[in-house]
Amino acid sequence: MKFKMIHNNLNVLDLQKSLDFYEKALGLKEVRRKEAGDGSFIIVYLANGEAPHQLELTWLKEKDTPYDLGDNEIHLAFETDDYEAAHKLHQEMGCICFENEAMGIYFIEDPDGYWLEVLPQK
Repeated sequence: MKFKMIHNNLNVLDLQKSLDFYEKALGLKEVRRKEAGDGSFIIVYLANGEAPHQLELTWLKEKDTPYDLGDNEIHLAFETDDYEAAHKLHQEMGCICFENEAMGIYFIEDPDGYWLEVLPQK
């Protein structure tokens, strides 16, 4: 039996703000969308063509308060071929929330408070 990871889900409060953030910060673009017939939810899948794995953003119509992320110890990681340029972009965006220079990595925070690790290509 084999399993293939296909996507991770993050619930978001402002779908357009999140779509704009993920495109600008990480080059992720919408590849498909599911909308409930009653308008209660929208699910958008993002990808960048570099990997088959997708990020699923879920917006719930009835949710009007920020999500409780607890200690936020869970994160997604992104490898970049131009670490310096990525760091500069994220600095300009003001979304770097933690840096570990000794390890050569940093984290950015999305509009809902999710942390995303950025590391150089190995």
